[in-house]
Amino acid sequence: MDDVRVVVVDDQQLIRESIAALLGLQPGIAVVGTAADGRAAVDLVLTHNPDVVLMDVRMPVMDGIDALRRLRDHRSKVVMLTTFDDEEYVVRALKEGASGYLLKDRPAAELAAAVRLAHSGVVQFDPAAAARLAAALRPAPTERADGLTERELDVLRLLATGRTNREIATRLHVSEGTVKNHVSRILGRLGLRDRTQAAVYARDQGLLPRPTPGSSP
Repeated sequence: MDDVRVVVVDDQQLIRESIAALLGLQPGIAVVGTAADGRAAVDLVLTHNPDVVLMDVRMPVMDGIDALRRLRDHRSKVVMLTTFDDEEYVVRALKEGASGYLLKDRPAAELAAAVRLAHSGVVQFDPAAAARLAAALRPAPTERADGLTERELDVLRLLATGRTNREIATRLHVSEGTVKNHVSRILGRLGLRDRTQAAVYARDQGLLPRPTPGSSP
């Protein structure tokens, strides 16, 4: 069986060359080129006609999603390979026809296996990315009389217990940027100045769960 021909696209030279070198050592994989941005990737794919493209998401000149869009009708399977698992990027990649969305911290053997699966037509999503996708595809929450959605109430409750944006993001399985957007909307809709006022509002409205006997605050 012929080797799976791969192009690796990443704006960071060290990462790009490392992935290419590691994949090149895997049986049945042949790296036929690398590119540092989406525009160069499109040109490279049209020239070398690879089987699979491992495409970074955030890059200068042209990002990975725009490059994916331009390659949508090409025979190459495009797998987004990134450190970012933000639900917006996952959904956009899926809509543009990505053959997978994987995080960069995979061992070389697993990445090679993912390349082979993509070549055979199997769409793959990293578990963390799949969680973001599931969150994004949930029905839109309804709004309460105070203008807050159920998800914004979840954020407000956690904010009022002193959790940071990162801790809230982990708890709700969303990105930290998504939490920041929710906090901004909460403050705007309630006419509040900062997180402290939001915490006071949550307590005054009885939005915090009552501690059970013997539980820590």
